[in-house]
Amino acid sequence: MRNFEISRVLNAARQTPWAILPEKLAEIQAVLLARLSGAEISAEDRAAYIKAADERQRYQQQGAVAVIPVFGVIAQRMGLMGAMSGGTSTEGLTKQIREAAADPSIASIVLNVDSPGGSVSGLPELHAEILSARASKPIVASSNSTMASAAYYIGSAASEVVITPSGRAGSVGVIAMHIEDSAALAQEGIKVTYITAGKFKAEANPHEPLTEEARAQLQADVDKYYGMFVRDVAKGRGVSVSDVKANFGEGRMLLAQDAKAAGMVDKIESLDQTIARLSRSGGALNSRKALHERLDLAAKFV
Repeated sequence: MRNFEISRVLNAARQTPWAILPEKLAEIQAVLLARLSGAEISAEDRAAYIKAADERQRYQQQGAVAVIPVFGVIAQRMGLMGAMSGGTSTEGLTKQIREAAADPSIASIVLNVDSPGGSVSGLPELHAEILSARASKPIVASSNSTMASAAYYIGSAASEVVITPSGRAGSVGVIAMHIEDSAALAQEGIKVTYITAGKFKAEANPHEPLTEEARAQLQADVDKYYGMFVRDVAKGRGVSVSDVKANFGEGRMLLAQDAKAAGMVDKIESLDQTIARLSRSGGALNSRKALHERLDLAAKFV
């Protein structure tokens, strides 16, 4: 990835709303800055990263249970940076869920989730896909052991959400960052001038201080994505939007017992226990009646 490409990705990362743990977003920025300073990746390594990412997203069948991994940073498409971080693309995940749902040898689907979240792009579409698929086959999302932000957005659409005893779930929120580097550039004797058409074309660029107008627009974008986030979580979990906002951590991660008490998850059990339970029951969920009752309740609020 050439420097101008890395710079473009870094600028996008600085301005785009994310559904991710703040510390992971800072880590992504640090990696991009390191790449910008000159680190190179060979064509062979790039191909290997992409191939490994594709193989990670293939579901594994255990009896009549399809286990689909949802690991690393979540993005709409699997580019090189996502592949390097061991990430998951919403497009690839959608394909896997469709294949498993259409496979007659599969009775139920388990999403094996260990993710800090990721980009907001593609999340509403994937959430709707899972809601549709769970009408034909039970889908269980397992926090094994981190289901944060975008990952919880996805998991909340499942028929059932479980968490390992040492797991965490939550970070229901949206974040964006703006980093201004004009002082650093000035020290290096560099001055950037934008020639634009369109009043807001260079808005929130990293080479000038963030204006109040630009800040307000970024906040408006964050608020809109957050609105989508909480509405979809409410629909998936069968609770009210106000319940999600007040009780689902308010942006914090919750440990297993607290997440269950808040209604964010249905059970505390390991991934192996979940697979064994589904295998014994032929994919049936004991909580199906409760699920339908939650959906009826959600229809009144969403």
